[in-house]
Amino acid sequence: MENKNWYELTDTKDVISPSLLVYPDRILHNIRTMLEMAGGAEQLRPHIKTHKTAEIVEMQLGQGIQKFKCATIAEAELLAMCNAPDILLAMQPVGANLKRFFGLVDTYPESKFSALVDNLDTLKALSEMARVQGARVSLWMDINCGMNRTGIFPDKNAIDLYRKMDADPNVEAKGLHAYDGHIRNTDVAERKKACDVAFAPVVTLKNNLESEGIKVKGIIAGGSPTFPFHAQRDGVEASPGTTLLWDAGYGDLFPEMDFLPAAVLLTRIISKPAKNILCLDLGHKYLAPEMPFPRVRFLNLEKSIQKGQSEEHFVLECENAEQYAIGDVCYALPVHICPTVAKYDSLQVVSEGMVIDEWQVVARNQRITL
Repeated sequence: MENKNWYELTDTKDVISPSLLVYPDRILHNIRTMLEMAGGAEQLRPHIKTHKTAEIVEMQLGQGIQKFKCATIAEAELLAMCNAPDILLAMQPVGANLKRFFGLVDTYPESKFSALVDNLDTLKALSEMARVQGARVSLWMDINCGMNRTGIFPDKNAIDLYRKMDADPNVEAKGLHAYDGHIRNTDVAERKKACDVAFAPVVTLKNNLESEGIKVKGIIAGGSPTFPFHAQRDGVEASPGTTLLWDAGYGDLFPEMDFLPAAVLLTRIISKPAKNILCLDLGHKYLAPEMPFPRVRFLNLEKSIQKGQSEEHFVLECENAEQYAIGDVCYALPVHICPTVAKYDSLQVVSEGMVIDEWQVVARNQRITL
């Protein structure tokens, strides 16, 4: 039987709730849209933090994508296990992660690894560890372009740090990394303007360094909200992540982007404890709770207001609650997909209304082998 709605399963009796369903045909659409927007794979470096899944990495490799970005050592190892050629750890390694990063380099010699640095102390630590191991470490300088989360301001201190990177015999200075996740204007023209303003000092920094004869090999910039703009810049690798699965949050903010939601929560009504109240089995353990309500957009549950969430429960006020029965299946798009994926050991793979496979979310763990 053909489904009326793209997200619906024809048979749910053996599907555990909550589950996170993924739709490979939609993921493939999103990958191809990313490639089209970037003009090909050369200027594209997608982030895997959203999905953390080997099969989705392999789908991207199959479409010619060679360069990837990740946030954890486990994600970097997953990419290496998939034989990804070029892997950026976009989290400055400190503490035990310094040794783990060099462990990746030793264990997976077929992949090229790089990392970020934004201060002299970390540069020295990375350089010394590379010297001891008789290797060169590939580093990008992380720029604070307004988000104030990580990075060095693109001023004279950044010039001095990059000089030291370039002059260090144990370091390969790869270029500049600038993440502008704070730019989320819903108006496209205003978002582009804000993106250009934030990116201009990065270009100036590159030009100032090259005027000294220091080659800046490349720039990695942006995330999903500014992907359309960085994807059009010559010599810049754009690095979207949420675009692989998309979510209700970005779908509402950026409707002009041609990405499809490719991950849906399946949940069930478990109780009707009071008039106009429904309770679902979609607690904190299964849906990221860091966003204000609404935390999901229901696809088949109308006239409801999201009122509360605890470890195991999600409570709704529903004016037509009498239309729903205990045990009914509900489908919902997360507002924030990235931390929601990390709550699941596996993704249920859907094709033509049926669960046909199960993909392990391998890199949700802090450690794979290293």
